[in-house]
Amino acid sequence: MFYEPGLLPGDKPGGEPDDKPDGKPGSGGRADCLVCPRLCHIPPGRRGFCRVRENRDGVLYAVNYGQCAAQALDPMEKKPLYHFYPGSLILSLGAAGCNLHCGFCQNWQLAQGDPPAVYLAPEQAVALALRQQEAGHPCVGLAYTYSEPFMWYEYVYDTAILARQAGLKNVLVTNGYINEAPLLALLPYIDAMNIDVKAFTDDFYHRHCAGSLAPVLHTVETAVKRHCHVEITTLLVPGLNDSEAEVARLSGWLAALHPEIPLHFSRYFPNYRMHLPPTPLESLSRARETALQKLRYVYIGNAPELDASDTGCPGCGKLLIRRHGYSVRSEAITGGRCPACGEKINIVH
Repeated sequence: MFYEPGLLPGDKPGGEPDDKPDGKPGSGGRADCLVCPRLCHIPPGRRGFCRVRENRDGVLYAVNYGQCAAQALDPMEKKPLYHFYPGSLILSLGAAGCNLHCGFCQNWQLAQGDPPAVYLAPEQAVALALRQQEAGHPCVGLAYTYSEPFMWYEYVYDTAILARQAGLKNVLVTNGYINEAPLLALLPYIDAMNIDVKAFTDDFYHRHCAGSLAPVLHTVETAVKRHCHVEITTLLVPGLNDSEAEVARLSGWLAALHPEIPLHFSRYFPNYRMHLPPTPLESLSRARETALQKLRYVYIGNAPELDASDTGCPGCGKLLIRRHGYSVRSEAITGGRCPACGEKINIVH
């Protein structure tokens, strides 16, 4: 693990556990964070880039452990995951903190802010999801989302193990910016991931996200090879990552991994520190047409007027899943195959 349980200082008054140590002592009282590619070397009394890992006397603590700042019972399609239990619900949890700093962030109040939070133990999170099932809701598990779940790593790890033991599914909605060792430790407990590939150039990541592209691609490749269900989202920002050539490179890379990986193009709207006009609808349609030359399932989000969120059979074209907003109407897909032509359909349910 990325903390030493033996170093835990015990419980806070009222039964709330103290923040969990994470990382290892460095030289001169500094602490080295091993979770993401930044490898922050944090001085005593300071926090890393993500703002949620603090050096206390040479030991790095995850100060957001269990601090839940956002909670909702969401449609699975909101993640967006279109090919993983379509039409179901999932209990979604989020905490403050992010290891990227995107100028166009859609959840910046959580990722870059200091929102109020309540302590939610892993056992409590699992019990909440189970109660949704008992109440008759089609809740299949827990999603760690809204901000960056890898910056909530220890909590997600602990909760995901308990959720799996309880028969629940675990979903990550993530920027994919994580080192290989923590990713491999967590992946056995994760059933599905929606990974943001924010662009297909390193320059975009450097200029607009304060990060780099290669670790994200490695996360996608690793998750796919480990048979985790993966879907990809790219927020198309006009003039920055929406060129036909870049979209072709992105879809070609994904197709080389597996042509049935669903790709979601999402429409950008001005937010946080970026004030460009919204993505033109024609840019979104063009990107989808380009990607469909290599991929079997390509969707458009945040643009309902384009009516590009339905799932059709890539073999015969039969409409299999009709989506209107978060309302889902599904045809019977028997044995994972199209009921009309028998084509294998990449849908988990």
